[in-house]
Formats: sequence, C-alpha cells, structure tokens
Amino acid sequence: MKCNKMEKGYVNCPNGHYVCDDCHGEERFDEIVSLIYKAEGINPFVIANELIKESNIPMLGCEHAWIAAGALTIAIRNEKTIKIEKEDIDEALNRTRKQAIGAYCGLTGVCGIAPAIGSVYSIILGAACPKDKETSNTMYVVAQVIEAISKEAGPCCCKNFVYKALDVACEYSYEYLNVKLERSHDFVCEDSSRHPHGCRKDKCSYYEG
Repeated sequence: MKCNKMEKGYVNCPNGHYVCDDCHGEERFDEIVSLIYKAEGINPFVIANELIKESNIPMLGCEHAWIAAGALTIAIRNEKTIKIEKEDIDEALNRTRKQAIGAYCGLTGVCGIAPAIGSVYSIILGAACPKDKETSNTMYVVAQVIEAISKEAGPCCCKNFVYKALDVACEYSYEYLNVKLERSHDFVCEDSSRHPHGCRKDKCSYYEG
C-alpha cells in the first residue's frame, strides 16, 4: 500500500502488495498529460502509439484509457475545425480517470477505454441527461467502441483496445463532429511477449505473425 487507505480490492500482487484506485497510476498521469500537450498531427492512432512508447506504461493498465482520450482530443485540436481548449483536454482526462479503474473491464464488462472515447464526444457535443441527439450520438459511438473491442478480447489487451477504439472514434468523427481525422497506420505490435495472460497472437489484428 502507498496511502494506507482501506478499501475492497480485486487485484493485488502475488507478494501481497496493493495500490488503491486513487494512487494507481498517480505518478504517470501527470507525465502522460504533459506528453499529450506536446503531440502533433491529426492521426490519433499515431499519437497514441507515440504516447505509449514515450510514457513506458505497463502492458496492461488504466493508463491506456488516458492515452486514448488524450490522443483523440489533441488530434481534434490539431485539426482545428473545432476549437479545443486546454480545459477541454483536462476535462476529458479527468472524466476518464473516474471510470477507468483497474480490473473493471472484467468486473463490470466495460473497458475504461470506451468511456474515454465517450468523454471526448460528450465534451465536444455537450452531451447531458436533458439533451437529445448529443447524448444519443455519444452513447452510440461508445456502443460501437465496445462492440469493436469485444471482438478482440480473450484475453483482453489494452493496447489493442486503444487502437480499435480510436479507429471507431475516427470513423464517426466527421459524421458527428464534422472533423476529418487521419486513420491510416502500419502498426505491428512489438509487445506480444510481454502480455501477462498470453498474447492472442493470430487472433489479434495487430500481431506480427
């Protein structure tokens, strides 16, 4: 433990160590945010890949959700059709952090990367409970993200989910946000040997083979 707070946990180290949800990734969050603000280009896939490499995050972890939200938001800002302020990026990341909690992909069936994409659409569209299409369109995109990443599970892979989620986000960005983002990439995973639960290999869209 780091802060000595008591809470019910679902994931712990084989050696008995445990880090609470508040402390989890605390040090890396600021690092990732700093890298996000420096990112260039309008291809969120490329931006995310650079963020993953530069931040040296674990193979699996909620940090991937922050990267998904940040890569998408900064790409939209760089595209310049929509004016994205620093406050918007901060808000997307903070909203994501509230729902991207360790192991909840298995505990609730919702990977934190899905609401990460939802946070970006929600902020830009102004989604809220009383709204109509703003909320509906945001939920639809999130549903498509969940469907896409559900086909890549078994075991789950956060890096795969980031790329699949961003691909979906780009697919609907022009229709719902009037923003044209680049989607082309030639990424091949270099981390298959690091997967703690065993890589899906040929079942994964990004496996080197």
